[in-house]
Amino acid sequence: MKVNEKIRTIRQLKDFSQEEMAEKLGISKNTYANIERGETDVSVSRLEQIANTFEMDLVELFNFGEKTVACLIGNNNQFSNIGQNISDSKEAQFEIQKLQLIVEQQLKEISYLKEIIELTKCQSNA
Repeated sequence: MKVNEKIRTIRQLKDFSQEEMAEKLGISKNTYANIERGETDVSVSRLEQIANTFEMDLVELFNFGEKTVACLIGNNNQFSNIGQNISDSKEAQFEIQKLQLIVEQQLKEISYLKEIIELTKCQSNA
């Protein structure tokens, strides 16, 4: 998923309009819409501002929607910190919505792959 797609998805999950985001960032709605469409190169400082608006850091913004594997070994204190952050009900709800979007995206990918397999089978039988 491209950064502009991540920004649009997170905005929708946060239930912000493009107008609200533009206002929070101090830019025009048109400029913000260009960011979401990927028509504008966005500076790191602007990306940090967007991430802050979403109440996340830049790394979380970049990692949003990416497939990650967590490995817990021994007394890893980072896990307890993550648990504390997610314990906030709003944050937990956001994480659930994010996971639901990932599952939806993967189901669409599976569906497309099945269609490709069927088309390939039909072409090879013809």
